Amino acid sequence: RSNAGETMAWSESVDTILANKDGLAAFRTFLKSEFSEENVEFWLACEDFKKTKSSAKIASKAQKIYSDFIQADAPKEINIDFQTKTHISQNISEPTLSCFDDAQRLVYSLMAKDSFPRFLRSEVYKELVKKQQNGNQKRWFPFL
Repeated sequence: RSNAGETMAWSESVDTILANKDGLAAFRTFLKSEFSEENVEFWLACEDFKKTKSSAKIASKAQKIYSDFIQADAPKEINIDFQTKTHISQNISEPTLSCFDDAQRLVYSLMAKDSFPRFLRSEVYKELVKKQQNGNQKRWFPFL
């Protein structure tokens, strides 16, 4: 369980929320409700991909990310510009650990400028903060 301070801290930045297990879960739930959870899923897949050590795994993970998120009619297709998509498509046969960096930056920027501010204004977030604050009061004031 996260505490009220932590829940409030999520509002500082997208990084804060992505780095916090409960924050990430809440943000994902919100994105699902907006039908845009593919953005955070793609971002997480890229973070995982960049930690890949074995070259055999790099190729298979890159192909999976490509088929899930990048190629036309992908099941979780992300909204990126034609140029970035084309660049990835041309390099996917010999992927590097940085082959999705541009797309990841675009998706991160989209989340930071668009989804994240909406999340902070959402009932989901407001309810979480309210619950945390009420929980804290009860701890300090057992008579409440």
